[in-house]
Amino acid sequence: MRMEATPHRSSNRRSNRIGFWRLILTCTGFILAAAPNSQLHADIPWPEVVQRLAYENDKLARRPQGHNGEYFVVCTLYYTAMESGFTFERGFDATPVTKPGLHGRKYPRDFLRSVKKEGFGRITTPVNGRYYIRYNGSDSYAFASQATGGGGVLVPHHSAAMKVGHGGLRRGAVIETTSPELQKIFGSNRWKIMDTGGGLRQWQIDCYFGEDEPLGPGKLQGRPRATTFEYAYANARIVN
Repeated sequence: MRMEATPHRSSNRRSNRIGFWRLILTCTGFILAAAPNSQLHADIPWPEVVQRLAYENDKLARRPQGHNGEYFVVCTLYYTAMESGFTFERGFDATPVTKPGLHGRKYPRDFLRSVKKEGFGRITTPVNGRYYIRYNGSDSYAFASQATGGGGVLVPHHSAAMKVGHGGLRRGAVIETTSPELQKIFGSNRWKIMDTGGGLRQWQIDCYFGEDEPLGPGKLQGRPRATTFEYAYANARIVN
């Protein structure tokens, strides 16, 4: 999927989360030290989540007014990883490697893996004024001035992504979510759908957290250090 350069919505990304929280539960002490005020979750129970989403949205659709701009969603998180966090000292494979499109410049191997999953990464030293690397597909990368989605520059705690085909929930829509947990983690309840992707599920809204170093090596690098948030249900209403 490429609107512009939006591979962070790749199909690999969410499947790699399965089993992720099992690993977290074995590393609780480490995680709490990194984010002492965060709440741990279990694995996303996708069968139950899918069933709940279908049930709640069917109820909304059966109302005399139908959905009427209101949906029941599950909100998840993605972020832009920072090169500075990918060091040997933190347990990452920081071996310098280059890839097509990087013009011989080398970056930590795990950092480029994260860029491939998340779509963008922030580099420590800019190249011709560009502070980001984006994944273009087919193991090719490029330097970029900003982290973007199909709808423009990604805005932390405001931009979001979703799978196409959700009626009024379309790219460009602005929605308000009702969820105490989202408000606590993001400090926001208003989102603009700026990206789409086949790797997301129906009624799933992927909320952009912003830039951060990764939580840890291995599967933990798919999480920012600032939070252990994984998912939350929310009522969502289109407001634009």
